[in-house]
Amino acid sequence: MTDRALAVVRAGALTTVQDRGRPGHAHLGVPRSGALDAPAAALVLRLVGCPPDAAVLETTLTGCALRPRCAVAVAVGGAPCPVTVDGRPVPWGAPVGVPAGALLNVGAADSGVRSYVAVSGGILVEPVLGSRSTDLLSGLGPPPLADGVVLPLGRPRGRHARVDVAPQPAPPSELVLRVTPGPRADWFTPEAVRTFTSRAYRVSSASNRIGLRVDGPALQRARSGELPSEGMVLGAVQVPPDGRPVVFLADHPTTGGYPVIGVVRTADLPAAAQAAPGTPVRFVAVRRR
Repeated sequence: MTDRALAVVRAGALTTVQDRGRPGHAHLGVPRSGALDAPAAALVLRLVGCPPDAAVLETTLTGCALRPRCAVAVAVGGAPCPVTVDGRPVPWGAPVGVPAGALLNVGAADSGVRSYVAVSGGILVEPVLGSRSTDLLSGLGPPPLADGVVLPLGRPRGRHARVDVAPQPAPPSELVLRVTPGPRADWFTPEAVRTFTSRAYRVSSASNRIGLRVDGPALQRARSGELPSEGMVLGAVQVPPDGRPVVFLADHPTTGGYPVIGVVRTADLPAAAQAAPGTPVRFVAVRRR
C-alpha cells in the first residue's frame, strides 16, 4: 500500500470534496459551490502544507472514517469533533501524521455542523470547470462520498505547519446575520420588513448546502403574483410563498422567481455553515457599503 490514495471506510451522513469553488460561471447556470466554511477549510490546508486552492473533505454532523494507502499528514478543523488514529485519540485542529494503512476516524461533531479534513498533497479528483468541488444542485464534480470509494491524493509541495493547536472560532450559539435590504423589499408589507429584522428565527433542520432555512414568523407580501426569474447571488435571502426566509449558500441556484428581501454579507456566511438546527438567528439591517 504505497500508492497516493485515500480509501473511504465510512462516508458519514454527507461528506463531499470541496475547494474554493468555481466562481464566474453563473451566466451558464453553474453555482459557485466550494467549502461552506471557507476559513476553516483554508486553515486545515495550511496546517498540512497544501496550497490554498487544494481540495479538502467537508463532513456533515457524523464525520467519516478514512484509510490512507501511504503515510500522510492530516488536519481536521471546522466543527469540533473527536479524532482518532487506529483508536488512539489525536489532536483536532493540528497536523497529525497518519501511517499507511492506519484508520483515521473523524467523529461526530460535538458542536457545529461541518468538519473539514485536509490531507497532505490534497484530494486530487478530476476538476470540472476549474474546481474539484461537489455541487449538490447541478451535480457537477465528484458525487458525495460512499463507503469503499478510493480518492487519489496529490504529492506534498511543502512541510506542514508546526503548531500545537490552531485557534478556530466556536460554532455560533446565536447566528447574527448582517443583511442589506433589497432589492425586492418593496414586495413585502412594512410590517413584514420590520419583522424580518426585529424578530427571532431558528435554523431549520431542512437546511443544506443550497440554503439556510429558518423557522419563525412568516413574512407577508404586499404584492400578489411572482417575479420573472432573475439572477441570484451568494447570501441572497429569498422568501418563498410560505413566507419563511431562505439564505442562499454555496450551491444556490443562479436564478429564481421568489422576491429577495435582502442580501447577507459574505463575511457572515461561514458562521451560517456551522449553525446547527435550532440555533437562534437574528437578521440585522445594515447599510449598503
